Amino acid sequence: MAPVTISHVVSFSSQDPKYPVENLLNPASQRRPWLSCPQDKSGQLKVELQVERAVPIGYIDVGNCGRAFPQIDVGRSSWSLDRPFVTLLPAAMLMSLADSKQGKNRSGNRMFKDGKEGKSRKGESDDEKERRRTIEGCTSWK
Repeated sequence: MAPVTISHVVSFSSQDPKYPVENLLNPASQRRPWLSCPQDKSGQLKVELQVERAVPIGYIDVGNCGRAFPQIDVGRSSWSLDRPFVTLLPAAMLMSLADSKQGKNRSGNRMFKDGKEGKSRKGESDDEKERRRTIEGCTSWK
């Protein structure tokens, strides 16, 4: 499966002028992360990205630059604004608490793959069906 091209940044919570959110759009900038503003003490970064068209997601690579628990939600741009995104990747631990406090293992890459996606399963709930359909054709990532 070819990598998904992100077409643009819809919104973001914070950025460091030296490491702007646009770094996420350029595959050549793998060494240039997106970081929060040094004055932002919230401990959270949020971004909403849009891809050109609905695409199936077979896996996702998450690069880490000092963040311990990324979460990825997906949705469709055609959805109403009051409809919530669907969680693709629940908060996943990329760094241990000790590593985070000590500033160790701050960078790395991890691949997440859900082998359950694809065909409908017997006994699948309506929520599970909706999640599968959304992941198979998402247009926005949060």
